[in-house]
Amino acid sequence: MSKNQALFERAQRTIPGGVNSPVRAFRSVGGTPRFIERAHGPYFWDADDKRYIDYIGSWGPMILGHVHPDVLAAVQRVLAQGFSFGAPTEAEIEIAEEICKLVPSIEQVRMVSSGTEATMSALRLARGFTGRSRIIKFEGCYHGHADSLLVKAGSGLLTFGNPTSAGVPADIAKHTTVLEYNNVEQLNEAFKAFGAEVASVIVEPVAGNMNLVRATPEFLNALRERCTEYGTVLIFDEVMCGFRVALGGAQEVYGIKPDLTCLGKVIGGGMPAAAFGGRRDIMAHLAPLGGVYQAGTLSGNPIAVAAGLATLRLIQRPGFYDDLAKQTRKLVDGLTAAAREARIPFCADSIGGMFGLYFSEQVPASFAQIQQGNTLRFNAFFHAMLDAGVYFAPSAFEAGFVSSAHDDAVIGATLDAARGVFASLSA
Repeated sequence: MSKNQALFERAQRTIPGGVNSPVRAFRSVGGTPRFIERAHGPYFWDADDKRYIDYIGSWGPMILGHVHPDVLAAVQRVLAQGFSFGAPTEAEIEIAEEICKLVPSIEQVRMVSSGTEATMSALRLARGFTGRSRIIKFEGCYHGHADSLLVKAGSGLLTFGNPTSAGVPADIAKHTTVLEYNNVEQLNEAFKAFGAEVASVIVEPVAGNMNLVRATPEFLNALRERCTEYGTVLIFDEVMCGFRVALGGAQEVYGIKPDLTCLGKVIGGGMPAAAFGGRRDIMAHLAPLGGVYQAGTLSGNPIAVAAGLATLRLIQRPGFYDDLAKQTRKLVDGLTAAAREARIPFCADSIGGMFGLYFSEQVPASFAQIQQGNTLRFNAFFHAMLDAGVYFAPSAFEAGFVSSAHDDAVIGATLDAARGVFASLSA
């Protein structure tokens, strides 16, 4: 028995499903999860000491690769001074100033510890600011596991949403309306029907949890116009795409200013850190200034802030994002060419350091189109690449990530493996 298998069996005795986050369990692809022991640059090693080229990067944060020396040094300096204080630090001001400088729509920001906490807090703030209850989200977008966000579409546009998780009361789900991603007509119909009731619209401008799906400019512009027209708070959930697709996030790419933005992953440099921020007049409703309560013992934790601040400063190097996008595009173009050579229906897309792989004829623009992909073929591809030492996301519904440590040799090794795998899938 492999050590990975032994650890998984042991874990299942004390941890539900043997994992602390569901996608890690390999349920959608089958097989045994890899238990990781160490990482460096673009690689990590499992419990059986097998090395993998890592294309999840802790689901986005490791934009510099693992154990970057400057980030490590920043964390080590802070470790010697204390782990947590429950009181303000100067570093919290520094990271807030850095975020506000890099994301112009953010005038004030509050640190939290997770993306779920950021989106949950932003929605509460939007409701407190507007005095309204209804929120709109979009099918296929994941905004964390807060009750009001674990909701799927009802049977029709004007019906209440339905819970997608046990434990979510229908009375909470009914305040969430779920619409189709990139559907401008449906969005306009919804606002015409009940726009005056909508506190907030929350959206991933570049979705990553139904695989990579880009919003169309028309869709995001319509969102901005309707929210402005009806006094609704527009929230961009950039927990995943923030500082991943561009230095100023997806809002820089699209040229659209949301009212609030949720950030995470990259801003912690691999440590548990997230944030939400936006217009000063909205943020002024947060306690202790206003009546919207939000708090967190570990918010702005000095170790997480040190890692995040070091990362944010390093990614401002001139040409960083051009180089990152170039390497990511090399990967997806190479995979597409290898699949075409093997006559496998396949396509791929990338933006900045994020990418999506689809076993379908065209790049999808909605959750419904994503579901039409060949998941069985993806599963076979995933395991064959894993055997070859390449670790992609263990799900056909997750985006992938490239770091600045993924040089030409790493991309080349990935494509060499992929050519053999695609050839085997077509046999």
